[in-house]
Amino acid sequence: MTPKVAETANAWHFGTVLIYKILLPAEWAAFEAADRFDGSPFDHSSGYIHCSSREQVGATAARFFADEPALIIVALDAERLGSHLRWEQAPEGGSFPHVYAPLPSDAVVAVHHVAGAATVDETVG
Repeated sequence: MTPKVAETANAWHFGTVLIYKILLPAEWAAFEAADRFDGSPFDHSSGYIHCSSREQVGATAARFFADEPALIIVALDAERLGSHLRWEQAPEGGSFPHVYAPLPSDAVVAVHHVAGAATVDETVG
């Protein structure tokens, strides 16, 4: 069987393409309880759920969550999000994954509990 190849964020990935959602612990608890995540207040104001590629998640955490003592980084299988996932240019540059639907729990492939934004890259690996 030949592995699937997908191009995202100007990088080639073999196999499953993962995107990442940064959550506060209370948001993760709500995600687990509802079996889906409908988005943060910031997501709602934007009209979509903000996510990051692996290459982007550390910098995103540092920029938007620097003062948070604990974060949950959820890895999502991009294929399970289907046509709701769009890679779009951000005003600051770069192509980011935006999801135009709730995140379903069946798209979650890994959950990383992180002690603050500074440790995202080393924890996610």
